[in-house]
Amino acid sequence: MDELISSRASSAAQSAGTPANRDTAHGQVSGISPLPEGPVPVGSLVLADELPDGVVVADEAGRIIVFNRVAARLTRLDPAEVIGKFVFDVLPLRDAEGRDWWVHADPYHGLPTRTRHPERSLYLADGTEILVSVGYVREDRPKDGARCSRAVRRLVISLRGAKQRERLERSRAELVSTVAHELRSPLTSVKGFTATLLNKWGRFTDDQKRVMLETVNADADRVTRLITELLDVSRIESGRMEVHRQLVDVPDRARKIIAGRVAAGDAEDRFRLEVLGGLPETWLDADKIDQILGNLVENAVRHGAGIVTIVVEPAKLEGEEGAGQEPGALLAYAAAAAVAVSVRDQGEGIAPDVAPRVFRQFWRGKPRGGSRRGQHGGGTGLGLYIVKGLVEAHGGTIGVRRAPGGGAEFRFIVPAGTAAA
Repeated sequence: MDELISSRASSAAQSAGTPANRDTAHGQVSGISPLPEGPVPVGSLVLADELPDGVVVADEAGRIIVFNRVAARLTRLDPAEVIGKFVFDVLPLRDAEGRDWWVHADPYHGLPTRTRHPERSLYLADGTEILVSVGYVREDRPKDGARCSRAVRRLVISLRGAKQRERLERSRAELVSTVAHELRSPLTSVKGFTATLLNKWGRFTDDQKRVMLETVNADADRVTRLITELLDVSRIESGRMEVHRQLVDVPDRARKIIAGRVAAGDAEDRFRLEVLGGLPETWLDADKIDQILGNLVENAVRHGAGIVTIVVEPAKLEGEEGAGQEPGALLAYAAAAAVAVSVRDQGEGIAPDVAPRVFRQFWRGKPRGGSRRGQHGGGTGLGLYIVKGLVEAHGGTIGVRRAPGGGAEFRFIVPAGTAAA
């Protein structure tokens, strides 16, 4: 902490009586704020302007010695004008009840055992909400003979904008709303049919009982799928998605997905599988590959039209760009080191301006091929988001673009991997 930061933005340090240039471990740096006295270990200096959060450092008297670029952006203040001023004048922080945080917390005269204040929402004078956390740098100073006082040497204030948290809260609220909506219908059905059967079992024929039990079974499967999706979203967002690699025949997995769709009632001639030679030996997570292929095929069937074609081929040498990615983001790997899978339909396709949004949570675009979203079993809008997370967990990339014959083409590339990976 003692050798944490210096700010290139604080060139007004001269106004506080500090020199414009100081010698550091890396040589002379122009226009930085005062550094801690004493030797600074080589490599320990971090420029405050390089930090992702706003950083404000006040000395033992409460005067600002560091005010980085992010803090300037969040507060709309000029670092050159605030260096050397008292931090409680520059940042008049108040809580939601309008109380002065500086008076309430009393950081310079409060409990000497405090080391930090956890992040909380505070407000600037103009009402701007800021997420603020505060850390203390203390030192022992003799006081009254043998006793020591844990005096504040520096106050380190971290600032973050509240908009990201608001977006996260909205996303969570939308997730709760979506889950509640998706659960209500199948659970109502399950409860209704089971209660009816229990109370009036003898009044129904075997065929009627079978229909009701099949409906209960289908709705239970729907709830199970929803719970699985929620668990996948949780693992993706927390970075805990695990890949258990084994030798996988990707074309064979695609054939099984098609066979499952046909067994469920889709026409056999609705699907086509093309496998190009020279595929590498692929070590992937079989269950996740099935989930990726299943979601992409279901998306093509439900929201596309015509024949759904799955193309499995070795990844090409040259880089590719998917319409749903930044330029150059969808990169092919070295020859025989990856496999590329494309799932194409013959519907209306996805507009280029919409393509970058298709992998976001709860994306619900205009129906393609005459299909209608929101119908029973229409999904939560999490499928493509999960697909992207599963592909990236393998170290791969995915994008969407217009298929060669029209319609939409979702194409992902995953490294072949190794048995030890």
